[in-house]
Amino acid sequence: MAPSIKSFYALHSRNCSLVIDCRGNAPAILYWGSRLSEATSPDMLSLLATRQELQACQAQEALITLSPEAATGFMGSPGVQMHRSGRQWAIYAKTKSVNLVDNQLTIISQCHGAEIQLTHCLALHASTDVLTATTAITNIGSSALWLDRCDAPCIPLPMRYNKILGFTGRWANEFQQVSIDRFPGAYVRENRSGRTSHDSFPGVVVHTEDTNESSGSAYGLHLGWSGNHQLRIEEQHTGQAYAQLGELFFPGEMSLEPGEKYCSPTLYGTSTAHGFSAISESFHGYVRASLTDKRVRNKVRPVHFNTWEAVYFDLSYDRLCELADVAAEVGAERFVLDDGWFKNRKSDKAGLGDWFVDNTVFEDGLGPLIDHVKAKNMEFGLWVEPEMVNPDSDLYRAHSDWVLNADPAPLILSRNQLVLDLTRTEVQTYLFERLDALLTEYSISYLKWDMNRAVYQPNNQGGRAVGHYQTNALYTLLGRLRAAHPAVEIESCSSGGGRADFGVLEFTDRIWTSDSNDALDRLRIQKGFSMFFPAEVMGAHIGPGVCHITGRILSMETRAGVAMFGHMGIEANLLEMDDDQTETLKAGVALHKKHRQLIHSGNLVRLNTQSNENGFGIIAQDGGEALFSYTQLDSLSHSVGGRLQFIGLDSNGLYQVSIVWPQEPKSYSTSILDVINGSVISGEALTKAGIQLPIMHPASLLVFHLIRR
Repeated sequence: MAPSIKSFYALHSRNCSLVIDCRGNAPAILYWGSRLSEATSPDMLSLLATRQELQACQAQEALITLSPEAATGFMGSPGVQMHRSGRQWAIYAKTKSVNLVDNQLTIISQCHGAEIQLTHCLALHASTDVLTATTAITNIGSSALWLDRCDAPCIPLPMRYNKILGFTGRWANEFQQVSIDRFPGAYVRENRSGRTSHDSFPGVVVHTEDTNESSGSAYGLHLGWSGNHQLRIEEQHTGQAYAQLGELFFPGEMSLEPGEKYCSPTLYGTSTAHGFSAISESFHGYVRASLTDKRVRNKVRPVHFNTWEAVYFDLSYDRLCELADVAAEVGAERFVLDDGWFKNRKSDKAGLGDWFVDNTVFEDGLGPLIDHVKAKNMEFGLWVEPEMVNPDSDLYRAHSDWVLNADPAPLILSRNQLVLDLTRTEVQTYLFERLDALLTEYSISYLKWDMNRAVYQPNNQGGRAVGHYQTNALYTLLGRLRAAHPAVEIESCSSGGGRADFGVLEFTDRIWTSDSNDALDRLRIQKGFSMFFPAEVMGAHIGPGVCHITGRILSMETRAGVAMFGHMGIEANLLEMDDDQTETLKAGVALHKKHRQLIHSGNLVRLNTQSNENGFGIIAQDGGEALFSYTQLDSLSHSVGGRLQFIGLDSNGLYQVSIVWPQEPKSYSTSILDVINGSVISGEALTKAGIQLPIMHPASLLVFHLIRR
């Protein structure tokens, strides 16, 4: 070890400490958890971690380093896997330098046998406690290096973290939480869809047996990457366990010429001793402080009206103007014209790629509609799906070689479309020129950027897999548009929540959470989403009375009560609503606006409710105000519900409690609904005793407003 390298390096944030052990050849995490005082030295931690020689094993157990190495005898999954035509594959790196500046640690190691350099960068965000970590590999040899895998830094897991909370789902049912016991062997999730995916979100929570929303220890981990990925939680026969997250490559996809470098996507992590809601508080704070662009950081998030479930492809200028009139009356602040506005687009079978306004619908272009919308004091937004092309389009007829493929296999259509190869310069040029022309000609303040299919055949015309390069090309295109039109906001949509991650949030301002506007499904979807993402980036719309996806019929009170806790919008045919529905919708939008600043800046706390209930609160940073939502999802097993215990309030404070939604809450006999409004109750009582819930119908909810007096 070089003399300038110390044995240990420590990073500290408000509530956490990270200690890196650099005594061996390769660096490893010695401790990641609650903040340590000066009374605890790294030598003490090292002493406490002393392990015995294992029976029938090598004399010294292989460490779980930042990039575990097979050459050290590590029997798990190596953090970096590479070779040079089948040789020089076993890495044995030695630390060459360590640099600690502004709470960021950069560690450079080299393996002369494999002729590579590894660079690990780790930082703790001071105020939010979020760990960011990357691994980079540089080819310092004289021949091509084939890279099969390069994960972000490996996270050792305490033995008592014996539960795994993963996130799965499908189209219109994203972010479903699945909890399993950790087991000997590997929990592996892999995604090859070319986007973040609906079914294998790149995030996981590893925690103790007794951890719940408000207490207990856990690690939350998320890979900020919008393409193919792999996630691995492995428990070895020794009892040691670790987490690895990284990009997934197809065979031969990633090679490095001499001097070239690859850097893994960023691993975002947080450690807590205070339950799952504390994980969310850290991630939400980081998104607000570091990923939310300054263009929108202090901007009020406008209520949307989106045309899709109101009219689908049945567009006409007059009908859209009528919708805009009613949307403005009920309180919408942004009118988003969805699919169907461009050339040859009468259904999802044709037109994608031909990004010119359809003059058979808009004789004078989009200008008159935009003028009408803006005259109603609403911004104008537009749906686009630039990465895709229909075979029935002028673009494909002219450039059929612009699509990704798996030649000689036949092209796979999905939703009647193919995927453009964004890595081609001419494709990037065409897409930028068309979008730039639209944004230059028209007063468009918002793009709903969609991606309605997976990438099943990610080869370029040369037959090489380009999943990594396709994702980076998307980032390049988004970044170029943002630079050219900085006032335009962009939503990440991918058939709903198929592209939701911290990587895409560096280039976009909102995430469409799911194509399902069913309020009950949305509660479950939004609960999983909220583990990582704050309310202000969560697109949440009030759908039709009969949900178009599930067929479920839900009241306007329930639909509005669920949607108001995100970036609120409306996606229903306003022209078909009766007066009562319209007035209730208007009241729901007004209530969201009244409390929008709190919803989009407060700390989220999810309540420890039963499976047939949903409960959460959003509390102001100073604890002086809060909104709590309670929904009874299904029929109760008893005649009456239990008590709703609020979390996160100032136990020494007094709170005035009001039920603010629905407008006229009802129960079949006198209940808490008749006596609670205006009552002043201590935070201690609200937390420890809680409110007796009334007898409620399934699929109904209550929203409580609390102000500290």
